[in-house]
Amino acid sequence: METTIYLATDRGLTVIAGSGGNWRGKVCLEDKHVQCVVADSNKRGFVYCGTFGDGLFTSENGGATWEKSASSTEPNVMALASSRTGSLYVGTELSAVYRTDDQGKIWHELQTLLTLPSARGWSFPPRPETHHVQSILPDLADPRRLHVAVEAGALLRSDDEGRTWRDRIPSGPKDTHSLAVHPLDPTRLHSAAGDGYFESVDNGDSWRRILDGLKHQYCWCVAVSFDDPNTLVLSASNSAYGAHYKESANSVVYRRTRNDVWRLVQDGLPDPKGVRIAVLATSRIEPGVFYCSTEGAVYRSEDGGIKWQKLSVQWDGEASNEHPLNMGIAEEN
Repeated sequence: METTIYLATDRGLTVIAGSGGNWRGKVCLEDKHVQCVVADSNKRGFVYCGTFGDGLFTSENGGATWEKSASSTEPNVMALASSRTGSLYVGTELSAVYRTDDQGKIWHELQTLLTLPSARGWSFPPRPETHHVQSILPDLADPRRLHVAVEAGALLRSDDEGRTWRDRIPSGPKDTHSLAVHPLDPTRLHSAAGDGYFESVDNGDSWRRILDGLKHQYCWCVAVSFDDPNTLVLSASNSAYGAHYKESANSVVYRRTRNDVWRLVQDGLPDPKGVRIAVLATSRIEPGVFYCSTEGAVYRSEDGGIKWQKLSVQWDGEASNEHPLNMGIAEEN
């Protein structure tokens, strides 16, 4: 059993593969600003990564080699998602969503998002004249349904494969950075947002903001334990500056189980000062295992996010110390 970790960074895609104490790493697409990465959940070895400025790239061999997708014309790919039905979704800047059902040979643009009333207020603060799709979550309860987060401004839902969209609702998050769901609890959605952590138990019809114990309320990434849908880990900071800017970086990781309060976890993780906000992921074939990455390092927890251990990686070429923007996980038996 081997796990491959893909880390999207501003200086390429970091690929770390292995198991136990044996991990090896390399950097691909070194000249690309990689924003997002996803391993195809239906086709073994297929991995996709989106770049800012150079569009979408595809690997058919687990990241050994990459080719640019000629059929995708959008240069700024900010979000990716692979569905159980075999579709790949791409989110772009400006905010739009595309779908392919044949590994990128033919693309379909979903109904434009920009006609929604809230679109007039969408804005990405570092580039205020623009906005983008930050996260895409294919629904596990209904294959026709899709959840899409726009940074910043709205969490949207389509119930008809993207032909029409429901605009953000008053109780929902306005600045979702990542969305998560568990297959054993497919209508319970988790949102890590700039305005806090939000949870919906009715597939997005209503939302509740859960902040008990959460002293840092700028949230970036949330992951759900694959063997326990009630155990979550969450990366957070006091502000966007503390999350993303090295000179003021100060970011932490929280854990929550069932209806308990959020609790800070630090055992094995770096000191928060100087650390930009982490990306998180869970493994489908490693019960209780979480992965966390920040400032180029990767940490692994075997006990549901309580204790962490830094991976020791043997590098093919120069080691990568680039801070990750997104993480994808692929598992091979």
